[in-house]
Amino acid sequence: MNTLVCLLQSRKMVEEGSTLMRRMEICVAEAEKRSGKNAVSMQETFTVYLIETRPMDAVAEGHNPAPDCLWRRYSEFELLRNYLIVTYPYIVVPPLPEKRAEFVWHKLSADNMDPDFVERRRVGLENFLLRVASHPVLCNDKILCYFLTEEHGWKEAVYETGFQAKADSRLRALSATFRVRNPDKCFMEMKHYSDELQSHTSQLLRARARVADRLYGVFKVHGNYGRVFSEWSAIEKEMGDGLQSAGHHMDAYAASIDDILEEEEHYADQLKEYLFYAEALRAVCRKHELTQFELEMASQDLISKKQQREELATGIVRTFSFKGMTNKLFGQEAPEQREARLKLLEDLIAEGEETVKEKTIERAEHVEKAWVDIQRFKEQKDKDLREALINYAVMQISMCKKGIQVWSNAKECFLKM
Repeated sequence: MNTLVCLLQSRKMVEEGSTLMRRMEICVAEAEKRSGKNAVSMQETFTVYLIETRPMDAVAEGHNPAPDCLWRRYSEFELLRNYLIVTYPYIVVPPLPEKRAEFVWHKLSADNMDPDFVERRRVGLENFLLRVASHPVLCNDKILCYFLTEEHGWKEAVYETGFQAKADSRLRALSATFRVRNPDKCFMEMKHYSDELQSHTSQLLRARARVADRLYGVFKVHGNYGRVFSEWSAIEKEMGDGLQSAGHHMDAYAASIDDILEEEEHYADQLKEYLFYAEALRAVCRKHELTQFELEMASQDLISKKQQREELATGIVRTFSFKGMTNKLFGQEAPEQREARLKLLEDLIAEGEETVKEKTIERAEHVEKAWVDIQRFKEQKDKDLREALINYAVMQISMCKKGIQVWSNAKECFLKM
């Protein structure tokens, strides 16, 4: 399909979609730590998240009805996403926030039960639901609706879809990657792009973690200025007030780094989302490789059976075969046997032609739908990352201005001595 047509279709889908977001207000309101027994009767501690939904028509009319509430574990979000990946293999399914903290600077806890980490994950889970609910295709899924509104029985509904049986094995996908002969060039380029996107975002996150470590140290060292100025002020009569005031400014500056780096984590989480999006994009490309590989295998099998039919009909064997050798050694088959084999081959060829037809349609549908969603994803990515990077730069400028202001205030204190 023409790329321009795909882009126009993508925009049209976005404009016509988002139906669930128009019908329902969704938020993950809070997180709660709980204890209980797992599947093997072992005691465990886990976190659950409160999902609140409210009809949008009531909100639009100025009413504020009590939200419908239910609790979900992280593993249930994982189940929902796995179902969506299998059911919609042509869609770049939004990723979940990390299960355990990655790319953390050393003062930040990597414990997945740490309150700050749990809060960031709560925000990430809400973002996941909003992404899915605003997707032009995913938003209309019944299982998603059950997940948001039915506290009990939704898992049974997921498993009843039989999605697990449809899941592609890793071995099949790996085999397709190395054995496919004619992959679509656009998908190969997109797969390479996803690798590069993941590489660059991970490098950026590592650099940011190193900078955060050093920044924390620089700010906290200013606390030493504060201590020295305060102690010095005690032995000075003329300069005492000025030194003490300068010390207070330095103490406030040293303490401000905690809030600054907490805000930075928000931007880091936005980058991490696209680090994980890269794998979702690769999954769509791998599915293309698999559909293409299955089509090639079906086509090759059909060609082989047609060749067998021709050899059997003419008696001319073009390739070496064990069957041909036995015929030469022990004589030709009886006419009845030959007719039975021809009839069997005709049936197998008819089945093979139908399989090739089905695989051709499956591949074409995947290419068309996947390319539309990839274009939608690229537009979303460009907008989101541009906004996140600009906001990060603005925050860094603000932080530098705060440092300038602190030293300007200290200068004024010194001038008054």
